[in-house]
Amino acid sequence: MEQEHLISKKKLLEKYGISYGALYRWKRKGLIPDEWFIKKSAVTGQETFFPEKLVCERIETIQSMKDDILLDELAKNISGEEKKNEFIILSTEFGEKSFKMSEVKGIFLTGKNGETFEITETIKKIFEEMKGENK
Repeated sequence: MEQEHLISKKKLLEKYGISYGALYRWKRKGLIPDEWFIKKSAVTGQETFFPEKLVCERIETIQSMKDDILLDELAKNISGEEKKNEFIILSTEFGEKSFKMSEVKGIFLTGKNGETFEITETIKKIFEEMKGENK
């Protein structure tokens, strides 16, 4: 599996010339999903990182549209698009990582004896059942 490229919060703010306050305002409004805020241990303590491609595309969209549309309206548009996607989120003591189900090729469990079980279809069935309940 290819490691997702991450960008630190500091570099992100510098790259786009945005303030800490703006970033967290966009988070509160749902423009930047909570699961994109990845906490990691660093020499200086805990730092926040983001999936670089996703967050950069989102910030560029926000910056290009924020003068033409209210942030609340933009958030509705974006959240409507994201609701079309299904995600699986893995949460560990080191942080969280989310994957679009449409991009997942396989989900596996490995037992103590080294035996591997593929559970991809089981997880997809759970998603299908969830969709049926939400109709």
